[in-house]
Amino acid sequence: MAEINNLSLLKRRRDPDAVDKIKPNSWLKLPLHIPGVLMLGVVSQVCQVIFFREFLMVFHGNEMTFGLILAAWLLWVGSGSRLAGSLTKRMKRPDIHFLLSTTALFIITPVTVFMIRNLRAYFDLPPGAYLSLFDIFIATFILTAPVCLLIGAQFVFLARIWREYEHSTDTSGAGKTYVGEAAGNFIGGMLFTFILVHMFNSYQSAVLITFFIFAAALVVHMANVYKGNKLFLLPLILLISFATVIAVLPLLDKLDRWSYDLQWHNFSPQHKLIGTYNSKHGNIAVLELDEQYTFFQSGNLVYSTAGRDMALAGLEEQDAVEFAHMAVVQHQSPEKILLIGGGMRGTLAEIIKHPVSQVDYVELDPALSEAAEPFVSFATLKALDDPRVNMIHTDGRLYVKTTDQSYDLIIVDVPDPATAVLNRFYTREFFAEAEALLEDDGVFVTGMVSTPDLRGRAVANRNAAVYHTLDQVFEQVMPAGDHFLYLFAGKSSRHVSLDPVLLAERYLERDISTEGFSAQHFQTILEETQLRRVNWTLRNHGRSFAAHLDGPGRQPMLLPTIEEQKVEQESLPPVQEQYFINTDFRPIGYYYSLMFWDDLTRGDRLKTFAPLLRVQAWWILPLLILPFAGLLVAGRLGRAGSITGPAGFAVLFAVFSTGLSTMALQVALLFSFQSVYGFVYEMVGLITALFMIGLAGGAYLVNRYIKDKGSLQLLAIVQIGIALLSLVIALLLPLSAGLAEPVLIFIYFSTLTFFAGAINGIDFPLAMACYQNLAKDADKTAGKVYGLELLGACLGALLASILIAPILGIAACAILAALVNAVAFMVLLIGRRDDRLCCSGTS
Repeated sequence: MAEINNLSLLKRRRDPDAVDKIKPNSWLKLPLHIPGVLMLGVVSQVCQVIFFREFLMVFHGNEMTFGLILAAWLLWVGSGSRLAGSLTKRMKRPDIHFLLSTTALFIITPVTVFMIRNLRAYFDLPPGAYLSLFDIFIATFILTAPVCLLIGAQFVFLARIWREYEHSTDTSGAGKTYVGEAAGNFIGGMLFTFILVHMFNSYQSAVLITFFIFAAALVVHMANVYKGNKLFLLPLILLISFATVIAVLPLLDKLDRWSYDLQWHNFSPQHKLIGTYNSKHGNIAVLELDEQYTFFQSGNLVYSTAGRDMALAGLEEQDAVEFAHMAVVQHQSPEKILLIGGGMRGTLAEIIKHPVSQVDYVELDPALSEAAEPFVSFATLKALDDPRVNMIHTDGRLYVKTTDQSYDLIIVDVPDPATAVLNRFYTREFFAEAEALLEDDGVFVTGMVSTPDLRGRAVANRNAAVYHTLDQVFEQVMPAGDHFLYLFAGKSSRHVSLDPVLLAERYLERDISTEGFSAQHFQTILEETQLRRVNWTLRNHGRSFAAHLDGPGRQPMLLPTIEEQKVEQESLPPVQEQYFINTDFRPIGYYYSLMFWDDLTRGDRLKTFAPLLRVQAWWILPLLILPFAGLLVAGRLGRAGSITGPAGFAVLFAVFSTGLSTMALQVALLFSFQSVYGFVYEMVGLITALFMIGLAGGAYLVNRYIKDKGSLQLLAIVQIGIALLSLVIALLLPLSAGLAEPVLIFIYFSTLTFFAGAINGIDFPLAMACYQNLAKDADKTAGKVYGLELLGACLGALLASILIAPILGIAACAILAALVNAVAFMVLLIGRRDDRLCCSGTS
């Protein structure tokens, strides 16, 4: 042993920076910081998913906010790491900073959950109004700041602790922390998806998870302060602390119920919250007003129904009555009907009054059905027990893809496409799947909220887009309706009709008796003048270059008949597909729905969605010139071979572009998964965890097998690799629409997500090593590179979720990632060459 120690001492004398790998001479004798690194990843992942689910409730299920939440999260985590990195020289005891920050995190995280739930109280909003995009932006960026700043700073503290443990002067400690945090992200995603979400509410999950990182920080601190036998108190302190947390959990359950009451009171003060229910598809809330019950899922209105003690059905059920009978009489003699959604609000009870032999009723969430059962009418309960009714709990899109049944009539009674998950029932892909299930004389019926004569650009754009999309699939599409737009589509021009006399005859022949509806309703709903106006607007709107910006054109004084309009439509200009064909991978109908609700609830206040429609794909090209201009400025003003020279700028831009592109890819994959699989509420933790495990794997491979990490050439090769992978993903995403089996869908997206994370993980340690060669400061490099990557990711999340995915298409997100990294590749090659020329000229 003495010989080994002498050999180690001899090596240190020859090389002062050498690390004694046999017995580190450190203030930390054991690698006790590793649990802290893993817990940092766990806390980051779990808190991110908790915040996402809570914000989704307040923002009414709008998935566009997912990008805003990610952007805010990444910006503040990056800012926290950058701030801690700039202060690292003053830190003599990083273990103390780590302990203090985890203590603050333990307190602030549940407080943040409470503030998110009561977010509406901070804005001047009328009851029922949606928050604007600007409100959402402000709220997410303010409320996520405290937690994210602490998490970002903890990365730097742990990187410093790891570096000091190994006596290293390079960025290997930050690289290993990066890998460990990513591994913790994966653990956190799995933990939340399979355990926490099923056993604990948001407050309980937040307190439990932040306690464990506090415990990890306490272990590191006490191991540094106390030696030997004095550490015997540590297990006792941890046990008492954990017991205290467990004792507090029942109180957090009461806090959970109280804060839900406040949340819904802020949304609608007149309503009373009956109860909330957790589901893998989203939190369910039941509200009551004058024995009328309204059901929300993830903050989005699903349906309303009159209570059982009401003598007459309310207005909510009247809409269901009209919709059901208007739909069923479209077929001359329907035998087999597929109903997607709407059954619990009264539609099903009216359908079975017709002489049908089979009704397959598909409802997504069994938890929602169970929550609604005590409040729906006796007629609906009786309908559910009818032997002709087969209730199926599954995703409607999945059922249509996989069933071998055929139908005479398919009725889609789901809410408007105000979210990406609802928009899936208004896309070209879904209409084609439904058309394939219909018999030759089959009819497809759907509908949306409308306005008289389609007044308003947003509602005209949305309803015209759905009409034109349906018209691309079916031989005949007939629109009708005033406050509600009915869309009747047939495989043949003979099988749908707007003739009120014919439809009334069918209704009377079936000898149906129902309250609130009669044969005279067909004359009212299908009034000739109103039909001509609606048909003219829908058939003509969306064909000019700027129709999405200008709205519908002025109608002629004398409108043609419906038959004449059908003939004239053949000679009209083609539809502007980018803005008036709604698809799974370009969900423009969802965007118009947000504009519509913005118009309804915001009045003359700031509009935030409409101006974004002016975005054009070619706008990205001038922006791609800016990195070359920055490289030129760095060459003129900076010093070659330093962080201010061309090489330094090139490395930083590569870091920024990698963050931007990988987050754009992640948003594209999440949106695609949502479109194909049906929902991300349950799976978001697992999907992002797979991204992080790919990231950890990529970073580990570089740290383990790449010796010369500081090679600009190698970094450039990785950038072009990211560009090529992005192009492959852009090509593969549309192919996922054809997948039907849930297991195959999950494997498909998991594989793409894993590789998107892996390429990011490969890039990070290489970029850190390259920059550290220039900066000569490991701690400053860790904070700056990590912060800049997250800043790029913040911008990528904003661009992808708000502008690119809904307007230009989901695949455009991957194309953006490819372009940005191709530019980074060229910038690195130029920066490397310029540095060599400058250095050779001065030597």
